Amino acid sequence: MMNLKDKVAVITGAASGIGKDIAKVYLDAGAKVAIADLNLVAAEATAKEFDPSGKNAMSVAMDVTKEDEVNAGIEAVAARFGGIDILISNAGIQIVAPIVDFKFDDWKTLLAIHVDGAFLTTRACLKHMYAQGRGGTVIYMGSVHSKEGSKLKAPYVAAKHALIGLAKVVAKEGAEHNVRANVICPGFVRTPLVEKQIPEQAKALGISEADVIKTVMLKETVDGEFTTVDDVAQTALFLASFPSNALTGQSIVVSHGWFMQ
Repeated sequence: MMNLKDKVAVITGAASGIGKDIAKVYLDAGAKVAIADLNLVAAEATAKEFDPSGKNAMSVAMDVTKEDEVNAGIEAVAARFGGIDILISNAGIQIVAPIVDFKFDDWKTLLAIHVDGAFLTTRACLKHMYAQGRGGTVIYMGSVHSKEGSKLKAPYVAAKHALIGLAKVVAKEGAEHNVRANVICPGFVRTPLVEKQIPEQAKALGISEADVIKTVMLKETVDGEFTTVDDVAQTALFLASFPSNALTGQSIVVSHGWFMQ
């Protein structure tokens, strides 16, 4: 049975979508969870919803692109719960446009959130994982776009590919401290992030929203189904509870067969 009893997990972007579901699954598995999010009000509401007693969940205001804010947030979690055992680097956004029309500021914003945010949170958490002597787990929220390209998503695809490279380095550097690093690569999950893309892609591609779902998002799946937030959360539970370094530096695709390695 997979359990995370008394493990301390920091989950970024945890006030909604995939991050929120991972937080719930981890709490149910016995972890102490920090709900880190840009939206503090939503983070506080999520923490209270999942743990009204306030014993096992806390909220943290965190812009993952701000070094001081990340460091302060991780220190607050470690002080409250006595260390850091798990990092889920999940915060992300999506912006779609053809490369020829893509604004450089939008490119930099997306890369900062996905890649800079992963680096800053990783560095802050590794310092605790190394010092406390009980190892740890770093999990990056990649995508099938960590493996594949798609039209209109140049910075997103670049960023998600970068997370695999970062995970491999963390796996090698962290091994002597019993720290593992892996990437979860979901297919399309019907979160607000994906819902926003449907009309945007329909407009950019000149097709209906129904056709975006059928011929773009789910065309390559084996069953025409969206990946669910629980599919991803259960994978995150498996990776965090895995008992050894046998599973590190890997990328796990959760996509209803959209991408097969």
